[in-house]
Amino acid sequence: MRLVTRLAAAALRLPAARTGRVTVTRGLPVRVRDGVTLRTDHYAPERSGAPTVLIRTPYGRGGPLRLLGQLLAERGFHVVVQSCRGTYGSGGTFNPLVHERDDGLDTLDWLRRQPWYSGAFGSFGASYQGFVQWAIAAEAGDELRAMVAVVTASATRDSTYAGEAFALDTVLTWAELLQAQTVPWLARQWELKRGQPRLAAALAHLPLVEADRVATGVTVPFFQEWLTHHTPHADYWRARIFDDAVARVRAPVAMVSGWHDIFLPAQLADYAALRAAGRHPRLVIGPWTHGSPGLFAAALREGLTWLDTHLAPNRSRPAREPARDPAPEPARRAAAEPGGVRVYVGGTGGGWRDLPDWPPPATVTPWYLHPGGALSARPPVPSPPDAIWYDPADPTPSLGGPLLVAQRAGPVDNRRIEARPDVLTYTTDPLAAPVEVAGPVSARIHVRSDLPWLDVFVRLCDVDRRGRSWNVCDGLVRVSPDRFPSGPDGVVRVPVTLWPTAHRFAPGHRLRVHVTGGAHPRYARNPGTGEPLGTAVTLRAGRRLILHDPEHPSAVFLPVVQNGARSRPM
Repeated sequence: MRLVTRLAAAALRLPAARTGRVTVTRGLPVRVRDGVTLRTDHYAPERSGAPTVLIRTPYGRGGPLRLLGQLLAERGFHVVVQSCRGTYGSGGTFNPLVHERDDGLDTLDWLRRQPWYSGAFGSFGASYQGFVQWAIAAEAGDELRAMVAVVTASATRDSTYAGEAFALDTVLTWAELLQAQTVPWLARQWELKRGQPRLAAALAHLPLVEADRVATGVTVPFFQEWLTHHTPHADYWRARIFDDAVARVRAPVAMVSGWHDIFLPAQLADYAALRAAGRHPRLVIGPWTHGSPGLFAAALREGLTWLDTHLAPNRSRPAREPARDPAPEPARRAAAEPGGVRVYVGGTGGGWRDLPDWPPPATVTPWYLHPGGALSARPPVPSPPDAIWYDPADPTPSLGGPLLVAQRAGPVDNRRIEARPDVLTYTTDPLAAPVEVAGPVSARIHVRSDLPWLDVFVRLCDVDRRGRSWNVCDGLVRVSPDRFPSGPDGVVRVPVTLWPTAHRFAPGHRLRVHVTGGAHPRYARNPGTGEPLGTAVTLRAGRRLILHDPEHPSAVFLPVVQNGARSRPM
């Protein structure tokens, strides 16, 4: 194992190990308040008085978690890796988010009774492993000295129902992944080799209440519940989100995310809440998707620096290896300082930027839709609307963007989608000068529809000199009569919040905006009938008119920043 960790540390550019021997005790029973036993592994360094890093996970304690535990312990931390209830030997039933607060606090009580516990701990983890951190962060008191929250957020409800649509691909894929943990390894590999045909069939299946059984062969309780309790402010979610406690978290927090991560908007909301409370979190956003290898490497480097700085303040702060990081000395110092923002600006000529806060100062600039498929900063002119026909029986497909599966996520060439008749595109002339945007992105689309129930999906793309159209960010809003009543002229004004971004559109490139009626299966298709989410089976097609005249100025709003911010390697 030591050779493996040395090779991994070299590949990940981690600081040198501080201890030569790690003692591992596996499968410790941690009994929580309702009598359930949670199986727990302990990685102990040689050094006495070392602080602890707690990782709670539903994904097992082997594989990457075993490597992570060893790497952290070799760098001087006690590491506790615990399987959430109902997973990998822990008792009880796994019910997402329900037990994580109580189980986490009971595990902290167990830590206090261990002779090796120093009275200080930090937490580390990505995705669900981050949700469990937020579940206890406000109540852990001064013992919690540092958090490393990677592609995660304190609240999952808004990510599950982004724009009040249902994030079908993310939720069903995750449900299938959890169920796959219970099947034999060879059977799982065969399903992956076949391209997961059962999951593909389930994503296309109606009604959605049957999709979990199509994908997994069993009914998944939380999937059924999420189809039922989807309305805003549903009581069901009150005990499953922790965003109301973010401002009370005193521990320093490091956040690592990617521009195409499924939880990015919610994670940035956590960052804003901490800043409003006077905290100084660290924020790093790179060119990553939810499970990309680059994200793991960056999160481990950032996390070790953060834990070393805040969890073990008596240590000398580790310097980055000069041979591997050619950045100037001030940039290397900034990487180790508490707080601050580092973002990767995508596009040609972008790169890493160091910022004092997020979002940076910017001029919000509207780019208006014009007739003939034009996009321009010029105000709109009198013009007839553009029409598309949206048919939920042949839904506009999603392509790339923020998805759970890294191999399908991120920037892709959108020309195949743009060739469909149900996709409207609006494109600028080639840029004479670069346009750099950084911050929140939004759109306002004026629609007249045959049906009062519809979706509006907006995507921003960067069209390069070869004509390839790369998605930058996007967003979808579900429209219903109670949420968006039409005006006297039958037009609905739809505000669309896109994913935030940092991107540089190079000279000679063009900006392009898509307007479509959906993005399936990333979002569950809108049947056009107003039927309940889980039981809808009737599909109604209809025409949408996209208006862009002076009385109905449809536009996308971009936060344009001045060029010249400091750039440096990761």
